[in-house]
Amino acid sequence: MAENSFDIVSKVDMQELNNAITQAEREIETRFDFKNSKSSIAIEKEDIVVVSDDEYKLASVIDILQSKMIKRGVPIKNMEFGKLEPASAGTVRQKIKLKQGIEQDISKKINILIRDSKLKVKSQIQGDSIRVTGKSLDDLQAVMALLRGADLQIDLQFTNYR
Repeated sequence: MAENSFDIVSKVDMQELNNAITQAEREIETRFDFKNSKSSIAIEKEDIVVVSDDEYKLASVIDILQSKMIKRGVPIKNMEFGKLEPASAGTVRQKIKLKQGIEQDISKKINILIRDSKLKVKSQIQGDSIRVTGKSLDDLQAVMALLRGADLQIDLQFTNYR
């Protein structure tokens, strides 16, 4: 009987993120409470930089961005917020780091979860993803359900399901 497998990954679709940022910027331009404010959202490599007039407006900008990300299917669990720092002209800035890939410690937790489930599957860490193999498709789907229900700090996607 053939082996079936799938990969567990954690990636942020950068094109969808760009679309969400564009939509958020458009909403900020049209909202009355942001009239004459210096609010902006920009991507620098793997970080999102949010700038606004004060902490309250910065929190509102982040809220707008997160709502747009959710609507576009971009995971907000993969956002790691930096500290608030003062910026030029009396504004405040916050960097948001995007987590791409599964870190080693989280990979080990996922492996332990799969092993403790007593399902007849094997899992192995491959860089920043995990490959799960097994004979039964039902067991593989049970692993997916188990991981969806687990409280992990990152959003997981399941790819290459065969």
